[in-house]
Amino acid sequence: MSNKTCLICQGTGCVSAGSKEIHASLENELEKLELSDDIKVKRTGCHGFCEQGPLVVVEPEGEFFSGVQVKDVPDIARSISPEGEPLKDGPLYKDPTTGESIHHYRDIVFYNRQQRTVLKNCGNIDPEDIEEIISKGDYESVKKALTEMSPDQILEEVKSSGLRGLGGAGFPTWRKWQFCKDQKNDTKYLICNADEGDPGAFQDRSILEGDPHALIMGMIIAGYTIGATKGYVYVRAEYPLAVKRLNIAIAQAKEKGFLGENIFNSKYSFDLDIFEGAGAFVCGEETALISSIEGNRGMPRPRPPFPAQSGLWGKPSIINNVKTYSSIHWIISKGSDWFSGIGTETCKGTAIFSLTGKVSNSGIVEVPMGTTLREIIFEIGGGIPGGKPFRAVQTGGPSGGCLPADMLDTPVDFDSLNAAGSMMGSGGMVVMDDETCIVDLARYFVDFGTKESCGECAPCRLGTKQMLKILEDIVEGKGKIEDLDLLEDLGKGIKAGSLCGLGQTAPNPILTTIKYFRKEYEEHIIDKKCRAKVCKELINFDILPDKCTGCHICFKACPVDAISGDPKQIHEIDQELCIKCGLCLEKCPSKFNAIEKYVGSKVMEE
Repeated sequence: MSNKTCLICQGTGCVSAGSKEIHASLENELEKLELSDDIKVKRTGCHGFCEQGPLVVVEPEGEFFSGVQVKDVPDIARSISPEGEPLKDGPLYKDPTTGESIHHYRDIVFYNRQQRTVLKNCGNIDPEDIEEIISKGDYESVKKALTEMSPDQILEEVKSSGLRGLGGAGFPTWRKWQFCKDQKNDTKYLICNADEGDPGAFQDRSILEGDPHALIMGMIIAGYTIGATKGYVYVRAEYPLAVKRLNIAIAQAKEKGFLGENIFNSKYSFDLDIFEGAGAFVCGEETALISSIEGNRGMPRPRPPFPAQSGLWGKPSIINNVKTYSSIHWIISKGSDWFSGIGTETCKGTAIFSLTGKVSNSGIVEVPMGTTLREIIFEIGGGIPGGKPFRAVQTGGPSGGCLPADMLDTPVDFDSLNAAGSMMGSGGMVVMDDETCIVDLARYFVDFGTKESCGECAPCRLGTKQMLKILEDIVEGKGKIEDLDLLEDLGKGIKAGSLCGLGQTAPNPILTTIKYFRKEYEEHIIDKKCRAKVCKELINFDILPDKCTGCHICFKACPVDAISGDPKQIHEIDQELCIKCGLCLEKCPSKFNAIEKYVGSKVMEE
């Protein structure tokens, strides 16, 4: 008997790439081979290695197939049959450094260098089947908390664990809970911030898609601890699969008696609803999120009073992130000593990042707090594709900072990243190579912050616009050297004067890039040069007379008739008419290479 299980990722990324069709096809193929009784096919959530999807993992051996297409299914089915031989090519993961095909999950550096705790069940269970969670005994942590522990004992356990809020700020979780627990009020609310508005961050979504019960269990325990009987999960409507699976999980938990009245005969009752947000970045801020749930425009308010004192509908309320709540049941089941044994002296547990950008292995990474940027990017991430030079890494999304190569040994934890001028944020980590213009990158993130500003306070509303205008001038070759001092002064003022975290962190990309990459700003301003050849106004295209054959291809491609010349005659580009679109370079046959792209007044050093 084979007794194998094929785990097919059906997170958002893999579903969009066709994993549902692969699931159905594999079931059919196994039935044809009369193996359907011995080899089961199971839907799972995200495995984390999103770039390599669709993914199929065959347990118990951990055979790993990546980039699977329907046409690959017959070969996979035969290879996992009792008489099958391992595939030698096809849908196999190839190590980005050696090019070697790797057949097993355990041998892939992307996975074996991680310590998956919060993500432990993601990719291993069917998120739409509560029986799998029950069989693992995970809900026993809820039973233990509600029937064997007092709220004070739970609070002490969370305190001893050292868990800090994983939504970005890193505020001690127990302290926030204690503050709310001490409030004398018959009605309290528990809220989960699952809005996840950072570009490039998707780990909260993956947890909701892959292990929604982890969140539910954490919220039940948290509600019991602070005395709340009602909870809300604030999740963006752009996450339809996460919303669907969370709805299923909540319904199944209610059916089993894990939500509702008298949970585990403990006399404690707790109910949970989903609130779908409209995708405003500012609603990641606590008071703006509360305002949105109340039916108002999502805008922050001054604090104090803090939400733990007066939050949703004026009642004491706690807001934590998906990852924070999803850590709680592990702390209760395994103990605070176990949890505090992971990480650093001041930052316990694991850090979870969405590793994206110019990196060979992109996806969701969970590592102990204190793991260095270098380990994450060059070991787990496999380094920069094509061996290109590393330029920078941005952590913490649009609110974070950009760190250069000489800071790659910075530990990834709240304190170390803050000291470097960046932050953990909600978990985005974007890697850049030498084709990234640092100045344009700062402009992009400030543009994002400007558009997402709610306009409530002047420093953010007006200051971000002013910073954006200065950056636009710089990337267009209109900047002045004194602009750099002005940007720094503006940034510090916006950080000090803004009402909420959006404005307080919006200048981070500018402040860190000027600090660590000032030379590139000076090149844009003084030399009118963009070393990455990204800023259109600083780029020129020219035709090399000794290579042009007059094939007329670039002539036909130019959308503004900036290229002149008869067929079989040397062509020229009118720089006054050229809009820097780059179509001429794109269309010029590679055998000629007759179009030159350069920065500055003429070709400058790379």
